[in-house]
Amino acid sequence: MRKTSQFAVMLTLIATFFWGSNFPVTKFVLANLPPWTASVERFFFAVICIFIFLAWKEGIHTKVLKQNWREFIVLGAIGVAGFNGAFFVGLQSASPITAALIVATTPISANILESIIYRQLPRLIRIIGMVISLLGVALVMTNGQWILGDIIQSATGDMIIFLGSLGWATYTVGIRVFVKNATPLETTSWTMLFGAIILAFIAIFVESPLHALSSGTFESHLACIYIGIGGSAIAYLFWNMGVAIRGAGKTAIFFNFVPIFALLVQMIMGDIPSLAQMVGIVVTIAGVFLGQGMISVDRLFKGILRR
Repeated sequence: MRKTSQFAVMLTLIATFFWGSNFPVTKFVLANLPPWTASVERFFFAVICIFIFLAWKEGIHTKVLKQNWREFIVLGAIGVAGFNGAFFVGLQSASPITAALIVATTPISANILESIIYRQLPRLIRIIGMVISLLGVALVMTNGQWILGDIIQSATGDMIIFLGSLGWATYTVGIRVFVKNATPLETTSWTMLFGAIILAFIAIFVESPLHALSSGTFESHLACIYIGIGGSAIAYLFWNMGVAIRGAGKTAIFFNFVPIFALLVQMIMGDIPSLAQMVGIVVTIAGVFLGQGMISVDRLFKGILRR
């Protein structure tokens, strides 16, 4: 069981790394493509990749679709189309710092939803870990500048992104609670397909995707392939596998690593973080480990007392 849990943690970290790397890559894509069109192209490659893998690994079983098609459509609309659409649209008026902080509240929302469904409050140590990790994320994204007026710039964009984060929390809990007799790969594939279809309808309605795609650069399309395969198909699959093994509440807290990995990718690209941001990274990781029970408070205090 312990090895299984550790394997799930590794998969979840890989998923959050891909999502974190999506930030700089998506910023490059949006310089050449409109947001809804970019989302459609991203999930076009993601759906092709995930269904090829599904057919090779498990086979495509219509029985699973017949049993869960309503759940797949709803969760695809909320967790794929809703979350990504809200993120791109919200960033048009909200600041990236505010957006990252709002998205970082997703683990708290997921734990609250899961507690309501199961009528069981999360453990105090998990709440403390979530609060610490959230403070660490805030420190990273604000660079230690805690002036509220400098952070919050647009309530409209903030609200859109917050609704998107609620959608992701609902998706995280919903794939475990409502989907029946489906593997993580099947759940990922079908929810991603229906989410991509919904995104396509929205793009056709509000943009001109065919014209936009034809005028996009080769580099922008190459970037869409990356965020489609790595930042969507592999990330969603590994995330759902982590949820299936460890549960929604324990998995959702790792979502705090997304802005951390985004910062690390920028650092690799030459943008060195400040001391305040480095401290925030350490605080976030410590909070996640504490909330997951990887750090024992009793042992920690005993070790300090012995010294």
